[in-house]
Amino acid sequence: MVQLSATQVGFRLALTFIFLTSATASSARDTQPSEYVIGPADVVHITVYENPELTTDARVSEKGEISFPLIGQVQVAGLSLPQAQAEIAQRLNDGHFVAKPQVIILPTVLRGSQITVVGYVKNPGRYPLLTTNTRVSDAVAAAGGAEPLGAETVYLIGNRNGQMVRKPIEMTDLFVKGAVQDELVQAGDTLYVPRQPVFYVYGEVRTPGTFRLERHMTVMQGLAVGGGATERGSQTRFRLYRQDDKGAVQETSLGLTDMLQPNDVIFVQYRVF
Repeated sequence: MVQLSATQVGFRLALTFIFLTSATASSARDTQPSEYVIGPADVVHITVYENPELTTDARVSEKGEISFPLIGQVQVAGLSLPQAQAEIAQRLNDGHFVAKPQVIILPTVLRGSQITVVGYVKNPGRYPLLTTNTRVSDAVAAAGGAEPLGAETVYLIGNRNGQMVRKPIEMTDLFVKGAVQDELVQAGDTLYVPRQPVFYVYGEVRTPGTFRLERHMTVMQGLAVGGGATERGSQTRFRLYRQDDKGAVQETSLGLTDMLQPNDVIFVQYRVF
């Protein structure tokens, strides 16, 4: 549960609007910024200008409704703040309760529209979905970005059209392919950043250890990451150990230009004089 005062929420929404407007001007992927969409279990603070007796704090029911003075139950879940304001104002006006009412709604407890970011990110947790055009990259950035050991692939887990989906998103591709790959997130989604695959280098190398396995990394590049062979080490004599489908480790015959796989172990041997 995220609790914010009315003033904090208003300020935050204003900053969000400014940021999204700026981003729209500089990026072809963005459309016009969308307002926060009210969801079930949210709590909203409603005021009507020059009618303080109508000031109401209401919790959105599981059916998506709130109870408002004079007009009764109002369906607000799924509406943006301006849409909900217009709906209440219209009903107050049509019922001849308030002439040309000016309604202001601020969410003070955000429960219904949240996403979860977990895994190898700096600040895992639940985050309010303040706009309907929030994308995977935006959500990961809100969580502080991936940690050094975080993978380049983010998994989007959620419900689409009544079906559970688990979609991998290649973050490095977003800068090339843009919004085609940068999916929109929805309330209830979970983003999972797994640990980046690794490989191991030891033996006669200058910097033995565990290293990130980048995409399309060759054996030669893996050796270079390990600092290359020492003065006693061979540039060409090495052994590579790899797990098979059953988990057993087998020595594999590979060349310098062959691709590494997760958990490969490269052992550099002594040089033969």
